[in-house]
Amino acid sequence: MALHITGDTAADSLLTDNPLALLVGMLLDQQVPMETAFAGPLKIEQRTGAVDAAAIASMDPEAFLEAFRQTPAVHRFPGSMATRVQTLCQVLVEEWGGDAAALWTTGDPDGPEVLKRLKKLPGFGEQKAKIFLALLGKQYGFTGAGWREAAGDYGVEGSLRSVADIVSVESLTKVRENKKAMKAAAKAAK
Repeated sequence: MALHITGDTAADSLLTDNPLALLVGMLLDQQVPMETAFAGPLKIEQRTGAVDAAAIASMDPEAFLEAFRQTPAVHRFPGSMATRVQTLCQVLVEEWGGDAAALWTTGDPDGPEVLKRLKKLPGFGEQKAKIFLALLGKQYGFTGAGWREAAGDYGVEGSLRSVADIVSVESLTKVRENKKAMKAAAKAAK
């Protein structure tokens, strides 16, 4: 299994090989293009030397913020997102032994349990947690019972609704088109 989200081989390899990188990419996926968000973990690694929960959790917050601010910035809101990533890593260290994959592997959880665990993380609301659960199920090998149902519309096979469905440049284009159409429909309904 290899992810193809960013269009950058090194960034996609990091997402594929490092569960924390994937989780951080999902956390960063707001108010920036998906490729930018999911390329963020590689920038963090290049600038800090690690995409490791314990290392990030223990970094000086100002130094970590500076890594986010370097050009090109990790996120368009470097201050709030650096804090959010560091807080996420602190929670992972305190509650999951620093192992992001433990969220979906410890205790052989089913889909609803993983969704519940994700929603407890800082920066993960209902929608983001469902999208990440769908990403785990569709592309990351998670097979816990009921994951599709727990992920809601994002779990539907071939739905092309989110990052969970991006496997190529073509699927990225289709996801973007669908998101644009959904936003237009929501705006028209107001």
